[in-house]
Amino acid sequence: MIKDNQKSFSRLQIIIDIIVLAIAYICSWAIRFVGPLSANAVRTLSFEQYMTALIYIIPGYILLYHAFNMYAPLRMQGKRIVLASILKANTLGLLLIMVVLYTIDEGHFSRQVIYIFFGVNVILEFAVRLLTFYSLEEMRKKGFNQKQMLLVGYSRAAEEYIKRVLQNPQWGYVIRGILDDGQEIGKEYRGIKVIGSVADLSVLLPENQLDEIAITLGLSEYDRLEEIVSLCEKSGVHTKFIPDYNKIIPTKPYTEDILGLPVINIRYVPLSNTFNAFVKRIMDIFGSLFGIVVASPVMLIFAILVKLTSKGPLIYKQERVGLHNHTFMMYKFRSMEVQPEAEEKKAWTVKNDPRVTGIGRFMRKTSIDELPQLFNILKGDMSLVGPRPERPFFVEKFREEIPRYMVKHQVRPGLTGWAQVNGLRGDTSIRKRIECDVYYIENWTIGFDIKIMFLTIFKGFINKNAY
Repeated sequence: MIKDNQKSFSRLQIIIDIIVLAIAYICSWAIRFVGPLSANAVRTLSFEQYMTALIYIIPGYILLYHAFNMYAPLRMQGKRIVLASILKANTLGLLLIMVVLYTIDEGHFSRQVIYIFFGVNVILEFAVRLLTFYSLEEMRKKGFNQKQMLLVGYSRAAEEYIKRVLQNPQWGYVIRGILDDGQEIGKEYRGIKVIGSVADLSVLLPENQLDEIAITLGLSEYDRLEEIVSLCEKSGVHTKFIPDYNKIIPTKPYTEDILGLPVINIRYVPLSNTFNAFVKRIMDIFGSLFGIVVASPVMLIFAILVKLTSKGPLIYKQERVGLHNHTFMMYKFRSMEVQPEAEEKKAWTVKNDPRVTGIGRFMRKTSIDELPQLFNILKGDMSLVGPRPERPFFVEKFREEIPRYMVKHQVRPGLTGWAQVNGLRGDTSIRKRIECDVYYIENWTIGFDIKIMFLTIFKGFINKNAY
């Protein structure tokens, strides 16, 4: 029900954003050519010509808003996160408009209009979202659109559900109590009490004072599931099932219909879809070619510096584990003195490591040593965005020590990733990195990749943990 309501609300938010974008753009034009900044304005394009740009600006910005997760439920985001997303999306939008104007050599289009549009749109978008946030909050406080519900079964799932409902009063759920056969009446969790046994359903449901029933039985009680579902559906009350398998399947599963048979897939990996994988691969090919062309002067300079400052090969090749646990040779500019292969395979680089050359230390800090991996991407060993690949020795070590570590090998490793833009690079927590990698794998979209690449430009290259 929450998901359905959120879909409708997201569609409404898109319509509001379209209106806000149009208003912000028209206001920006008016400020520049009619209002206080019009004194020195030179208008070479008509109003109609300026407005034509909205045909491209509006859908472009809506896509950016999707990419920066601006249509996620407001309950899942704080005001600072919302403002940060608005700023990031509008900054990238500003840059893209400038690139387009430069590419098509449009010199008559006022750049001041675009700068003003950036400021006005950020203010209006944030104001609209704040208004929405506070309006929903006030509605819930006054008791509007609240849903009275009951939980059937005291379990870990019940506790987790109660915790989330209490943390998010804006959902409008009021939990009246819990029915359970194995707990004493009066026992409570965070103020929600056990008010009776499962048999009391037959008394409570006819009273017709409940909007929803949530079945939160423990695993050992699933033999009663059919009986309880049948009873709830006879009453006409909306019923949902919250499975108690969080410890067994510690991830986001999804269901599919196989000729009427529901099948639960333990892990949802969008890139297992052939079309999604094809689109990502096309992005990788064109992105790596573009990166190679743009970065070629930098790579040439550092190639010369590496050869002049130390003996050994220019490119350092190291075996890494990639997609489906297949190994490949990953390329980097050599940043260390040449060392025996047996030592290199099993040793982490430590702070002030004497093996790192002077120019190598700078390359590691700025990630310039990783630029040759653009050729790995072009070959298909890697992707622009994905979990960072690790050496076979450490993969064997971590697969036994870190839960869900091997999940990262269900997609191609990346030059950058969600863990990297969140500061988890070099000498940082492996567990936290894997959490970020799994989140990326399960929530992949083209927009998510664009967001990560955008964030990499601003904070992903400098690596304070690189030794």
